[in-house]
Amino acid sequence: MSKKVRVRFAPSPTGGLHLGGVRTVLYNYLFAKKNNGDFILRIEDTDQARYVPGAEQYIFDCLKWAGLEPDESPLHGGEYGPYRQSERKEIYRQYAEQLIKDGQAYYAFDTPEELEKMRQDFKTEQNPSPQYDHSIRMKMRNSLTIPAEEIKKLLNTNTRYVIRIKMPEHETVSFTDMIRREVSFDTSVVDDKVLLKADGMPTYHLAVVVDDYLMKISHAFRGEEWLPSAPVHILLWKYLFGLNAMPQWAHLPLILGPNGKLSKRDGARYGFPVFAMNWTDPKTGELTEGFKEKGFLPEAFINLLALLGWNDGTEQEIFTKEELIGKFSIERVHSGGAKFDYEKAKWFNHEWIKRTEAGLLKSGVRNLVTAKGVIISEEALLEKVIDLVKDRCTFLTDFYDQSVFFFKTPEQYDLNAVKPKWNEAKQLFFTEVIRDFELNNDWKEAVLEKDFKEIAAANHIKPGDVLLPFRVMLVGGKFGPGVFDIAEIIGKKETINRIKKALDAFNN
Repeated sequence: MSKKVRVRFAPSPTGGLHLGGVRTVLYNYLFAKKNNGDFILRIEDTDQARYVPGAEQYIFDCLKWAGLEPDESPLHGGEYGPYRQSERKEIYRQYAEQLIKDGQAYYAFDTPEELEKMRQDFKTEQNPSPQYDHSIRMKMRNSLTIPAEEIKKLLNTNTRYVIRIKMPEHETVSFTDMIRREVSFDTSVVDDKVLLKADGMPTYHLAVVVDDYLMKISHAFRGEEWLPSAPVHILLWKYLFGLNAMPQWAHLPLILGPNGKLSKRDGARYGFPVFAMNWTDPKTGELTEGFKEKGFLPEAFINLLALLGWNDGTEQEIFTKEELIGKFSIERVHSGGAKFDYEKAKWFNHEWIKRTEAGLLKSGVRNLVTAKGVIISEEALLEKVIDLVKDRCTFLTDFYDQSVFFFKTPEQYDLNAVKPKWNEAKQLFFTEVIRDFELNNDWKEAVLEKDFKEIAAANHIKPGDVLLPFRVMLVGGKFGPGVFDIAEIIGKKETINRIKKALDAFNN
């Protein structure tokens, strides 16, 4: 009987959630849902020096917005908690001590000064950055070089130490990656990583193996930057639990920006978001803009992320979350880096805005517009407006500029668009339009357009010459949907008032 699918995302609460992290969440989530499995969120907060207050809640907020909430987490609970590594501290020590007992790890009592001296003393042209490895360990202060009695004394007097894995020499360690197939490493080039730090906290290397085992993780998907750590993790699986217990691994490709790996700085430099939501660094106060605040729909965000390194083998580009669950396969994830194209990301968002029903966009648009002091009295009117302008919006934030004139009389006009060609004939034309509109009892877009064009013809004016001024009168500039649609929606009284107000501005 095959193991139940259980996958996990294990972020460190050290800052904003990069879109690469959200893509890792997405692939885990899709794989779990497709296979009727569980998606677990585990907080890896063992590096207390880098812990940032508020970062954990921010991660949960991002996943909630993206519609990728976990089945088990510190927030959601579950059978395999606690889900914060800092609350599991005592669990890891017993495994580290077991490794020492079995001769696969050792106590290292070296001080920071001694470690720095080692890096200087053993530096050569061939090895400019010496590591604590098989070639150096026997020259350092550890339980491999110190007599047993002295080790006991050091431990009894609470001398600070770390526990390091004892990497074997000249062993080949291999595993089958679900994306990259067979991957092999020579253990001789890997240093003796610290497993348990001096403060008693585990490092990632020990904690990830122990937690994946105890939480019954069946598949572990993580970024390719973790590949160099794979031999350490494989040996820990072998020593502690047996390789048969190890999850299947897949190392996801990097997301590339304009200059290699996409970094937080790329967003600031090139003017596009790299975090899921706004993140304010509590130390510096620096704000990094998020996709949400930029005006992306969560559906568009996960759609574009899914295709950063994966496709279903067809030309299809727009996928609902349900379609992604149905079609996702980890084997179709590419091994090469995926380049993030912000113009393409904007295209996805525009497509999703166009396809989304006005009723579903209404709440977000209302919040945007009312936040700027505009009062919306009729919900039905708002839906009508959204349907009329959504094809013109790349971002949710565009709805304000594209629709505010439906709810508020323009305060300024693009006079440069009108005044150079403004003349008395056009002034008289609009005076006649006002009279006609005042008598109109059938305030419909088609009727208004017909009357407008008939008055133009009667005055020997081309309709095109007066349509632009009419648009500027109603919206303030050279934009917006059909001008007669606008007139119908804002109503007879408001349309006439706007024409009168604009005529004063055009003639001054």
